[in-house]
Amino acid sequence: MSVQFLSEEYVAAANEALRNHAAFAGAITGVELALQFQITEMPEGGDVAYYIDISNGSATVGLGELDEPDVVVTNSYETAVGIFKGDLNTQLAFMTGKLEVAGKNVSKLLLNQAVVNELPNAMAAVDTEY
Repeated sequence: MSVQFLSEEYVAAANEALRNHAAFAGAITGVELALQFQITEMPEGGDVAYYIDISNGSATVGLGELDEPDVVVTNSYETAVGIFKGDLNTQLAFMTGKLEVAGKNVSKLLLNQAVVNELPNAMAAVDTEY
């Protein structure tokens, strides 16, 4: 059954997908990384915030905002969908200004590229409706 992107059902499915993906689990071993995502220009208007908090060998996806994220990633709904569908490369989105990265510890994102690389592979298990 498909779930609507960025809905409560999506978050539940995303958490399950991350727990069950062996390569992602391996990539987050020993990693402490709090990622905040701000998605702008939602189809119904407004913005949506969600996060991925990685610590103690597990990852949690949730709607809302973290108190002290290491990194804040901001992009439009259209860009987020392109990235999640695999139609848009994250690095290209960044280089063309479609994706902005900020925060107190952006270097942690760069140091944990294995996590960044495995995240879309793990999330591919979620049957998502956009």
